[in-house]
Amino acid sequence: MRWDNLRLTGDDESHPDLPLIERQAVTRTFDTPEFRGITFYEIHAKSIINKVPPASRLGFTWTINPYRGCTHACAYCLTGDTPILMADGRTKPLADVGVGDRIYGTERRGDYRRYVVTEVLAHWRTIKPAYRISLEDGTELIASGDHRFLSDRGWKFVTGAQQGSEQRPHLTLNNKLIGTGEFAEGPKDTAEYRRGYLRGMIRGDGYIGSYFDEGSGSVYRCRLALIDADALRRTRSYLADFGVTTTEFIFQKATSHSQPINAIRNSTKAGIAKIERIIEWPWDPSDDWRKGFLAGIFDAEGSCRQGVLRISNSDPPMLAETQLSLRRLGFTTAVDGPTFPGKYPVMCIRLVGGLRERLRFFHIVDPAIARKRSIEGTALKSDAPLKVVSIEPLGLDLPMYDITTGTGDFIANGVVSHNCFARKSHEYLELDAGRDFDSKIVVKVNAPELVRKELAAPKWAGEHIAMGTNVDVYQRAEGRYRLMPGILAALRDAANPFSILTKGSLILRDLPLLEEAAERTDVSTAVSVGSVDRDLWRLVEPGTPSPQKRLEVCATLNEHGIRCGVLMGPVIPYLSDSPAELEEAVRLIAETGTPSVSAITLHLRPGAREWFFRWLREHHPDLVPRYERMYGRGAYAPKDVQERISRQVRELAEKYGIDRRGRGDHRSVAPPEPPTETPEQLTLL
Repeated sequence: MRWDNLRLTGDDESHPDLPLIERQAVTRTFDTPEFRGITFYEIHAKSIINKVPPASRLGFTWTINPYRGCTHACAYCLTGDTPILMADGRTKPLADVGVGDRIYGTERRGDYRRYVVTEVLAHWRTIKPAYRISLEDGTELIASGDHRFLSDRGWKFVTGAQQGSEQRPHLTLNNKLIGTGEFAEGPKDTAEYRRGYLRGMIRGDGYIGSYFDEGSGSVYRCRLALIDADALRRTRSYLADFGVTTTEFIFQKATSHSQPINAIRNSTKAGIAKIERIIEWPWDPSDDWRKGFLAGIFDAEGSCRQGVLRISNSDPPMLAETQLSLRRLGFTTAVDGPTFPGKYPVMCIRLVGGLRERLRFFHIVDPAIARKRSIEGTALKSDAPLKVVSIEPLGLDLPMYDITTGTGDFIANGVVSHNCFARKSHEYLELDAGRDFDSKIVVKVNAPELVRKELAAPKWAGEHIAMGTNVDVYQRAEGRYRLMPGILAALRDAANPFSILTKGSLILRDLPLLEEAAERTDVSTAVSVGSVDRDLWRLVEPGTPSPQKRLEVCATLNEHGIRCGVLMGPVIPYLSDSPAELEEAVRLIAETGTPSVSAITLHLRPGAREWFFRWLREHHPDLVPRYERMYGRGAYAPKDVQERISRQVRELAEKYGIDRRGRGDHRSVAPPEPPTETPEQLTLL
């Protein structure tokens, strides 16, 4: 069911460069809090009662989907100038980050969450109401109210409420964010910075001077040999800027035990004299010069291993220059050594202050060698003062950006930031799989009229129609567009049997129409409640009504004679499938008066699979190996796991009287047991 089924009457080729949906839909936005940042594409569908592909093997043949995309979904975003920590240790504005870029995220390993390199999978832009989050150390973040940050008490939205429809975990002034705090501004690429870099590099690890050779006479030479090509290229480029040319040569070939070493050199008297003038210590070094000098001496003689940043040298003046420059830029140091006693003992200047200070050093001075800037595997144990001081609405909507990453998070201006997960279902509609899913909602505005027309067609045989099997027909957008009353009225007038599966509470608005339809035909409904654990619900389905609210909807429908079953789906292995958890869920479900309950074990189609495994790595990393074994061969859990969960739920249903209550019903909206293959199918996730 691609866009061919959703076109307006006629063909519009006036803007062939635009996507079909942009050319042939009426685009609307609404300036209300619940719909900010969402674009609605109002289209006239060619057909509305769609046949489910036989390969899906679901328990129904026909379906109606008045919406594509879902406003239940969550939205997260930050302003475009937010600096993101890249894999090379530098930063880049969020707006400039692209798909395929390597950045830092985090991953729990053992007792600690650690920094790991991950890849950007999707990137998008939106406009949202902006909030300023200020932290104790002066860090400021501009984000939407729906963005989440990692705090000392878990993931928290920027805004929320303690109760009511806006209830969700949110930041308060008692929270502290996790990370190192605000990233420092990088150095300016000035002539002074370049002079400082060349002094640090050449005096630190190069050779410059002259000597007399009986065969050749006076020999002048400046030579720099390095394993790391980044620093060598920077040095050669900076020398060229000052008019000094160099040649590159192989200093040492690679062996089975060592890497190749390349080198650059200049062997002219004029060149050597010029280099010596360039790298002289200034009478009053500027901060730019000191930053360049520290970058050069670190590239030449520095290291960062096991969380300790050191700069080593055997030349006392160089050591003094290094320590003085560090102190001038606000760093605290300690001196260790000598490590190699002798005529020229090697001393080490060690940076004090942990990862926060190491990152500040890397960002302020910007050394060239990326290898030395790596923080891969470092634990998030910063003692930075990152307590939330204030959360203020700015009173305006701003362009904001978000990304999808392999780890499910990223480092934004020094704190751990949650990202949004792409949903594959919107790709099938030729829309972006990330932000488009919840920000670009396709609305088939002619759905009620089209349903009535197709039900009256001679070829229609009056078969059962299932709704809510792809996206929820009672999502928030339905509160504005009110398509379901017309659809239900058409089904009622045609006495056509139907069923509705929903996670929303808006269905109660149409209770009178459902009662009228139930007097003329077979009407059944179901709510989806995979678990009654509120903490699990907040993590897995934060944009939906609570399980308790959905069970209240079920009870109300049954009290009014509308059969409402409960689909326990998805039951998540190891998280919501223990005997105690299943029993508690079925006990509460039984109190709704439901005539039926059926379980469906989590299945992970492409798209949902990637989302779930990122979520699992974030919240339950210990379960990842089990899930890799369980879902290693396809989308479905092993048959014995499915059968065990279904059997337990059936036995509990009988124990609490649900089984006896449901006998004699003509139809269930719950899907059958999944096939052993992995066919293409609609999703309940």
